[in-house]
Amino acid sequence: MYQTLKTLCRHGVRSTHPAGRWTSLRAGLPSLIMGGVLALGFAIATLPQPSHAADLAESFKKNDPMSTKTVDHSQWADLLTRYVTLGGDDITRVDYAALSENAADVEKLGAYIDLLQGTKVSGLNQDEQFAFWANLYNAVTVEVVLEHYPVRSIRDISISPGLFSTGPWGKKLVTVEGEDLSLDNIEHDILRKNWDEPRVHYAVNCASYGCPNLALEPFTGKKLEAQLEAAAKAYVNHPRGVSFDGGRLTISKIFDWYGKDFGATKAAQLKSIAAHAEPELAGKLTSHTGRISYDYDWSLNDTANGPDES
Repeated sequence: MYQTLKTLCRHGVRSTHPAGRWTSLRAGLPSLIMGGVLALGFAIATLPQPSHAADLAESFKKNDPMSTKTVDHSQWADLLTRYVTLGGDDITRVDYAALSENAADVEKLGAYIDLLQGTKVSGLNQDEQFAFWANLYNAVTVEVVLEHYPVRSIRDISISPGLFSTGPWGKKLVTVEGEDLSLDNIEHDILRKNWDEPRVHYAVNCASYGCPNLALEPFTGKKLEAQLEAAAKAYVNHPRGVSFDGGRLTISKIFDWYGKDFGATKAAQLKSIAAHAEPELAGKLTSHTGRISYDYDWSLNDTANGPDES
């Protein structure tokens, strides 16, 4: 079982993920009242904190465009090589069971996260910074799953603060340049705010089948553009990203939750998605004027799970 005092100390110091699910507060409450309570709870738990978000974005906006410094992601690369595989359905899966049983590699994951926490990210150029944050998000996500493994879904790891919070995304898990950060902070307050880059959503992985793949290699500043484009193409051209059934279009719920990152209108969003699609699919997306359905599979991206399990 994976649990160390070191990890507990680091994780002692995360807002509600927009895709979280609710659990019943009291089984006996009438469903109508329950629905009202949960709706109110969602509204309270997800109230934006603009000043804090703005402060975080500003804190990590500083960069050195002339810097040639790089971050050593070799430990993460080794773990990805050992435990992440691309299946015949073009979805990457993590062998959490095997990793959890290898104490040396569990320690290596912790050491890698510690290395990132000790990095002066403000001294990097922007591409290196983006790679830093994406790798940190993905490595911490794997570590969180390991600490609670076995689980069927990351949504079951309800460690975020707040009565109505769920999942791990709101708990402060790491500290970078003196700032205690959650996964939400990394994705929404730093990456999304400091980069006008919708491909953020193809880079960070939330340990679920519905999410874009966990990359088979670390992001690096030198290869970032090619890596982001490859991640976008892999997701958009996969049925869990975009699919047509006759004239009916179903796309990932990611394009609903974060629609404004992809465009101000539905047409603009479809155009943004189509930019990474194969020609035939791109044509169908840009010409689509009908209804759009959204779907997402929260099953854990575990080698022990089949893609149809929930």
